[in-house]
Amino acid sequence: MAERLPIYEIERELVARLRTQRRLIISAPTGSGKSTQVPQMLLDHGLLGTGQVVVLQPRRLATRMLAARVAAERRAELGREVGYQVRLENVTSDATRIRFVTEGVLLRQMVNDRTLRGVSALVFDEFHERHLYGDITLAQALDLQETARPDLLIIVMSATLDAEALVKYMGQRSGVSAERRHSSDAQSAALSRDAATSCSVIQSEGRTFPVDIQYADGPSYADKRPVWEQAADAFIHFVQSGGQGDVLVFMPGGFEISQTIQTIRNCDESRGWVLLPLHGELPPRDQDAAVARYEQRKVVVATNVAETSLTIDGVRCVIDSGLARMARYDSQRGINTLLIEKISRAAADQRAGRAGRTAPGVCLRLWSQDEHAHRAAQELPEVKRLDLSEVVLTLKASGVEDLRTFRWLEPPEEQALAHAEELLTDLGALHVVGQASRLSGEADESTASSATSSTSIAQPDSRDACPTTEITPIGRKMLAFPLHPRYARMLLAAQEFGCVQQACLIAALTQGRDLLLRNVDRDTANYREDLLGDRAASDFFILMRAWNYAAKHEFRLEACRRMGIHMVTARQVGPLFQQFLDIARREGLDIAPREVPDEALQKCLLIGFSDRVARRLDAGTLRCELVHGRRGVLARESVVQKAPLFVCAEVREVGGRDGEVNTILSLATAIEEKWLHEFFPDDMQRDLHTQFDATQKRALAAELIKFRGLALSARRVEPPPADAAARLLTDEVMAGRLKLTEWDESVDQWIQRLALLAQHCPELQLTPITDDDRRSIVEQVCLGAVGYKDIKDKPVKPVVQGWLNHAQRALLDKHAPERLNLPNGKTPKVTYEPGRAPFVAMRIQDLYDVMQTPKIALGRVPVVVHILTPGFKPVQVTQDLGGFWREHYPKLKSELQRRYPKHEWR
Repeated sequence: MAERLPIYEIERELVARLRTQRRLIISAPTGSGKSTQVPQMLLDHGLLGTGQVVVLQPRRLATRMLAARVAAERRAELGREVGYQVRLENVTSDATRIRFVTEGVLLRQMVNDRTLRGVSALVFDEFHERHLYGDITLAQALDLQETARPDLLIIVMSATLDAEALVKYMGQRSGVSAERRHSSDAQSAALSRDAATSCSVIQSEGRTFPVDIQYADGPSYADKRPVWEQAADAFIHFVQSGGQGDVLVFMPGGFEISQTIQTIRNCDESRGWVLLPLHGELPPRDQDAAVARYEQRKVVVATNVAETSLTIDGVRCVIDSGLARMARYDSQRGINTLLIEKISRAAADQRAGRAGRTAPGVCLRLWSQDEHAHRAAQELPEVKRLDLSEVVLTLKASGVEDLRTFRWLEPPEEQALAHAEELLTDLGALHVVGQASRLSGEADESTASSATSSTSIAQPDSRDACPTTEITPIGRKMLAFPLHPRYARMLLAAQEFGCVQQACLIAALTQGRDLLLRNVDRDTANYREDLLGDRAASDFFILMRAWNYAAKHEFRLEACRRMGIHMVTARQVGPLFQQFLDIARREGLDIAPREVPDEALQKCLLIGFSDRVARRLDAGTLRCELVHGRRGVLARESVVQKAPLFVCAEVREVGGRDGEVNTILSLATAIEEKWLHEFFPDDMQRDLHTQFDATQKRALAAELIKFRGLALSARRVEPPPADAAARLLTDEVMAGRLKLTEWDESVDQWIQRLALLAQHCPELQLTPITDDDRRSIVEQVCLGAVGYKDIKDKPVKPVVQGWLNHAQRALLDKHAPERLNLPNGKTPKVTYEPGRAPFVAMRIQDLYDVMQTPKIALGRVPVVVHILTPGFKPVQVTQDLGGFWREHYPKLKSELQRRYPKHEWR
């Protein structure tokens, strides 16, 4: 079969190019045979010397199956000449020449062996998928080739990619320092610099057949039926229309796959068909069954794992839901999301191409053509959407000092980088250069659990402002474990608490599918509760009991089914558990089994997941508040529902079947507040919180104890701080909710007198009282008070008058007096109002002998005179008192004299 594959059309050109250059891009369509044949070409044409070719695959399933396929073609035992290596599984030997690996495996190898001894060629397969580790490993490989390994072959292969941009990226040299260029003279002589860095593209047209792409009549959102029912209808249509060959159905996840198989199985049209699932969580035997040949026609229902790399012979029809479960990481909130999303046009084309590999085919898309045109052209690269903490730690260990100048194919968001460094600093894996390490005596106590405070890395305004971090001894030890840094840190902390064995089991329990099935029937739930209990200090304790139960019963299906345990997952935990124990032993940890109190493991989990401390909002709800202002809901199946404070190993945003999105906190472990003080003293804050109690009409104060912004407890403080109480009382007074009885008209008049004099006589250098100044005055009145009763009748005017010194008050009294001294001896009160001239109101008789208008403010402001009758009724308002006596008084006198005969009239 291999001889007939289209990729052999470029074999001669490929070999010729690689004899003169060391970087090559191969663009070949799906099904051309590039994944299985190119590695064999390198070996068979002597391009590897005595070394091996390492083929990087983005998925574990494809890695294993491709290795098995190549081994079968070469009639070799898997693990000998051809082998594979994925995380926690190594099927290779000293004789292996073709090694298929997942991308993270090679990056970790480059940390431990920076020159990749024994490796002659690297092949990056399905590179268009832009997986995070693929991007990073390619960058590291290019740097390695430019320094210590100019003989290294680097080949990038893909069915669809932007070849021009990739050629530009691979064809340029990085700014690697001269110190790192330590290749031998022999190597330098063998290959020129240009040969080592030049890059070109080989295009294989392949041999694909036409695929008839058919769309749904309307948009996908218009069909309210479950997607598996729509897929079943498409299958019925295909069969009834006389379609030939096997069927490949794409669904977003395991649940949808099982529902699709069940729905199709219920159709009459499926009689005689073999129905098979295919996804990464299946055991190898079931995965092999999906790609095997059968006498009957078959339907394979798969996730996007079947888009590339794997070829399923006989497929003539693809039914595409157009959906995939997409993992993302929200660096702003620090949570993982796993939501069903629409695939891109490029991914849809990849899926459709599966129908035209061996003969003309058909692709039935469950969405409209118009909807297709509005989909994204490409998927977003993983470097833009996944948690970077594990990659950052690996890069730091490999000697990358500045992540911002790293040779990114596409740089990540700055916030994502900063968050990754912050988390690793919290864990003690990194520390900021120029600052003391978070853990004292790191070199000697690298397994200590006393993870004190975090040296937080604030998000910078520019990349130049980012502090430089470097890896610590703890960080290097963490890298020994092929786990997320949180779990690796937990394992190291377990050494101090004597619970390494239990911590290794916890880590193993989290690496695959959920051990305990959800939504079990009542009998199973009751049996599970009787044996495992429904309350514990950690959800992990329940999982450990469940796994021990399964192990005791030798993972028999009936025993696992009775307990609601996923048998395959339970079987997979054992080997992982043993591998973690082996790694721990090699790292010098004590793995001897011993009984330890529950709190030992609880403390280890806290140290590993301190950025996920959560507090329930109240006893009657599962709603929680987390550190850094986040919120979530504790999973209903958690047994830690009574604990007020806990850490959660999983925080994920999950889309429900009804479209609702929830932030779920799961794998919870109860903790105690005193442990936070013990392990993270510098992350504890004591904040004084004050508020005004409207019922008591007084200020109240409480000391809030917080951990990274999360309020843990409160203690009432009496009396409240004077300044805070004064501010609260001032707020109430200024808002009009409290009234100062002594802030009367005389106070307002004093303020207006000052305002008038400051306006008209600036040379006196008097400062008026603004609205802000009024607040300051009220605050002075309230200073020392706690409640309204303390300020209600408190004198105000002395405080206001204190705005001026003695000399200034004398100027105010002289030039903006409270009362006038008139020539006739009268002393009328002057009224001052904002925006109006000052005025006096006097009876005519009291104005006798006052022939001129009185003036104030150094004579610059005439006082308005409100002239009144003896009965205090207005006669006239004037600023020209002389004119009044001359012009108006003679005309008014007789009438007023008649009305008020008992009064004097001059």
